[in-house]
Amino acid sequence: MDPTPAATPPAFRLGLLGAGGRMGQAILAVAADRGVVVAGGIGRDGAVIGPHADVAALAAACDVLVDFSTPAALAGNLAAACAAGTAIVIGTTGLSAADHAAIDAAARTIPVLQAANTALGVNILAWLVEQAATRLGPDWDIEIVEMHHRHKRDAPSGTALLLGTAAATGRGAALADLSRCDRAAAGPPPGPSAREDGTIGFAALRGGSVAGDHQVVFAGDGERIELGHRAESRAIFARGAVRAAGWLAGRAPGRYAMPDIFAD
Repeated sequence: MDPTPAATPPAFRLGLLGAGGRMGQAILAVAADRGVVVAGGIGRDGAVIGPHADVAALAAACDVLVDFSTPAALAGNLAAACAAGTAIVIGTTGLSAADHAAIDAAARTIPVLQAANTALGVNILAWLVEQAATRLGPDWDIEIVEMHHRHKRDAPSGTALLLGTAAATGRGAALADLSRCDRAAAGPPPGPSAREDGTIGFAALRGGSVAGDHQVVFAGDGERIELGHRAESRAIFARGAVRAAGWLAGRAPGRYAMPDIFAD
């Protein structure tokens, strides 16, 4: 049994996009454990679970779509959700600026919750990282190390970028101005230091079956703070996604995030 108390309305219908993937299977298991009605699902390869032949039909038959498919499918999924007036939770990572613009546009019509990571612990970690970055001075270097299974394609991970954004926000800056993902390609900066002051470094490791490990290191002179999260099972993300879907059902149009759920 799922040890985490359900935090969802008594009844809502969930439609699952990316149903055949690892996360899709985990979400189906959590939904079954919590008694959530699954209206149907569409796999990344177009395979159908249930009676609905495509995304448009599935969107019309459910209260909330949960999307863990691919960035390439996002535009079509958003269009189907908007046409049906159906809320959508987006857990797909590797999104581009154009994808986020499309989410912003959809959020003017329907409720949309987009999350790089749906686990409670990760979102608490992001808050802690922002608080630490706000209070520690710029002489503390920030490095983010993440590791995932060998099949993960995007790097750095969406969660690593979430944590980097939290650190940059704490420093009153945009992540795009501070992030450094490949120092070897750029070579050392001018001057005596091998590290550019104030930047946020990323290291992405891939191998085995790791569900997701993230560590944020604040390194000062003579001391170091390490804040981290280790995912032991995809069930933690699935529980968060189902909780987000239940919370989003019936909301007003707008763009929401996981911290909105925890504020209730």
